[in-house]
Amino acid sequence: MKLLIIEDERELSNSIVTYLSSENYLCEQAFTYNEAKEKIDLYDYDCVLLDLMLPGGNGLDILHRIRTKNNPVGVIIISAKDSLDDKVKGLEIGADDYLAKPFHLPELRMRIYAIIRRKNFSVSNILQSNGISINLLSKAVSINDEPILLTRTEYDLLLFLISNKNKVISKGAIAEHLSGDMADMLDNHDFVYTHIKNLKAKLAEAGCKDCIKNVYGTGYKWTEQ
Repeated sequence: MKLLIIEDERELSNSIVTYLSSENYLCEQAFTYNEAKEKIDLYDYDCVLLDLMLPGGNGLDILHRIRTKNNPVGVIIISAKDSLDDKVKGLEIGADDYLAKPFHLPELRMRIYAIIRRKNFSVSNILQSNGISINLLSKAVSINDEPILLTRTEYDLLLFLISNKNKVISKGAIAEHLSGDMADMLDNHDFVYTHIKNLKAKLAEAGCKDCIKNVYGTGYKWTEQ
């Protein structure tokens, strides 16, 4: 799952990145209004952490920009401005949650998890598809009650495919989801094929075959059977 942390306090931003990266989130950072605007316009994220007071602009304008583009990404405002008016305005524009500074990182993690689960999956902590069961809290994966071991990248790829089931996803979209803005610096997206191949092999060995379809010249699709 890919996050964007829009926060001008570098020490706090780096602390958030360190903690959430240890929880297997792919984190990108923006420290100014213009950096945030550029990333929001160019890339897709599963959740955005948004400070209101940014060099060069107001975080609420970033939020308004996100929602006017009909972008469904989850947004959590993280701000030292803890007034009722700020909370109401942020929620009215389209924020999903509001967390006042200072906050505990485990609480932030659970709020991120709750928003991503609600937007991408369901209210349950267990995601199921084609005999596969994924515990979204423990990140444990099993097929027909038999656990299978996936790498972090394979787990992220599996979740991404299932959350977009029956949709064709381009190699570029998968590359961006797995690598973030680093995908723009790569000469090609051959690594996507490698991860797809490895994931398909592990799923097939565990009894889940033909779930990932190769759509020639376009990308891949998770087929609900």
